[in-house]
Amino acid sequence: MLRLDSTPLGNNSVRFQQIRIPGDGRCLFRSVVHGACLRSGKPSPTESLEKELADELRAKVADEFIKRRKDTEWFLEDDFDTYVGRMRQPHVWGGEPELLMSSHVLRMPISVYMRGGNSGSLKIIAEYGQEYGKENPICVLYHGYGHYDALQSQTNNGQSKQSKTR
Repeated sequence: MLRLDSTPLGNNSVRFQQIRIPGDGRCLFRSVVHGACLRSGKPSPTESLEKELADELRAKVADEFIKRRKDTEWFLEDDFDTYVGRMRQPHVWGGEPELLMSSHVLRMPISVYMRGGNSGSLKIIAEYGQEYGKENPICVLYHGYGHYDALQSQTNNGQSKQSKTR
């Protein structure tokens, strides 16, 4: 079941369709795996598959923190082991550190957008995984209050970028 906003977002050069993600504590991971499916040319996952893939990504992200402990320990807000243990729980919110680790796990770039000012136009607020390329990143929308939705890029005629490249 695709949960699309009816109004495309963005400016003239890049337009997005917002894909609503449930606010169940997994929204960051759900948004990223949804975008990874689209980026890979796969169909949008069902809600149950999206949840399963999100939980798998979460586990791999926690493992990636451990793998990169020397590089990541300093920027986590809590004791490293406590943080990673908490992050393994399915309803704990993810943030910037998890986006960074997700880009490494998936070996894909991730761009985070936010609505800007009163215009509601989208602007990139963070980019992760640029070492894996800059083209066709996974795009997520951060709402500023702990929630993420997926974004699907579209051409000017309204087709998804993924369907255009098939």
